Amino acid sequence: MSEDDKPRGEPAVKAKIPNAKSIRSPEFTPHGISAGRGSGLNRPSALTAKQAKRRRIAAIAGAVVAVVAIAGGTTYYLTRPDPAVSVTGAFGKAPKVEIPTEVAPPKSLQVSTPIVGEGNKVAKGDTAFLQFVYYKWSPKDDPENSKVKSSSEKSESTYEQGEGVTPIKVGESPVKGLDEGLIGKAVGSRVVVEVPPGKGFGEQGAQLGIEKTDSLLFVADIRASVPQNAVPKGTEKKVDDDGLPTVEDKGAGKAPEVKIPDADAPKALKAVTLVEGTGPALAKGDKAVMNYQGRLWRNGEVFDSSWETGQMQAFPIGEGATIPGFDKGLTGVKVGSRVMLVLPPKEGYGEQGNPQAGIKGDDTLVFIVDVLAKF
Repeated sequence: MSEDDKPRGEPAVKAKIPNAKSIRSPEFTPHGISAGRGSGLNRPSALTAKQAKRRRIAAIAGAVVAVVAIAGGTTYYLTRPDPAVSVTGAFGKAPKVEIPTEVAPPKSLQVSTPIVGEGNKVAKGDTAFLQFVYYKWSPKDDPENSKVKSSSEKSESTYEQGEGVTPIKVGESPVKGLDEGLIGKAVGSRVVVEVPPGKGFGEQGAQLGIEKTDSLLFVADIRASVPQNAVPKGTEKKVDDDGLPTVEDKGAGKAPEVKIPDADAPKALKAVTLVEGTGPALAKGDKAVMNYQGRLWRNGEVFDSSWETGQMQAFPIGEGATIPGFDKGLTGVKVGSRVMLVLPPKEGYGEQGNPQAGIKGDDTLVFIVDVLAKF
């Protein structure tokens, strides 16, 4: 699904370096996978991936878009004489950030890891799922007080969007300094990145109220990171049912080929494991990171595909934040699996369908889902 056609999932991002509001990891649910039903979570509307993507792009030209549990708070201080910038709080929770006016903005990139995770390390090209807050940090001269060297203000925070998580393609975000600061850091880490003007938003900054002389301070919690072109890892399962679609793997980074049979669609939900992964099982409350493709049974047309958009997504499991069939069909599935979901109308968008995505009220949907990680 395009991002606008995706099932809704976590918050997506705007060029306001991840505009927290756009940052929701899936701003949509497979094809509105969230379908606007259920839990009342602050989830994206029932937009398809493509629709979500168009909305984000229209809002702003660029997009920035095993966790270790940290029970207590952690404090980070810049290695400078007092006064100093401080970052306090626990991983996964909104940090308290204090930037004294006596501290000058950085002239070179500075990176610190006050909380060190134990997950896989982020590499260039990976999709990292982040919670973050960033501040505009401006140089300032006060004729009446020589100690004043800067001013700062919060620009964006995904922590203020519930459990908003933003996926960003490391190495391709609008903020070069953020990309550099994330590489080599482990999942489960909190990273503090001081970004000098030359490694910030560049010309896009003007749209965000950021001047060419402004620096940035990022505090980012790395919730998950998945390599580019990740594939299912597990045991292939044979499917002996002529009444179901056939699925042919086309290789890493490519959507599988799906052929819909010339037969009536099943009346009940079908969840068929094509590859059984070896990772932990998805449970209620988890966020599942996935690649997926959605088709219409009646004509085989693709209405949403993360393979096409090049952006995997994260969706809440078991909380009613996606269309019903996603919750039911993915709960209990192991990380590393590929699953085919055949969803009759009541397990998808119901009688109202999703006109923007070309889904009618009587349409049966076919999803192929690769579960690549969870957090």
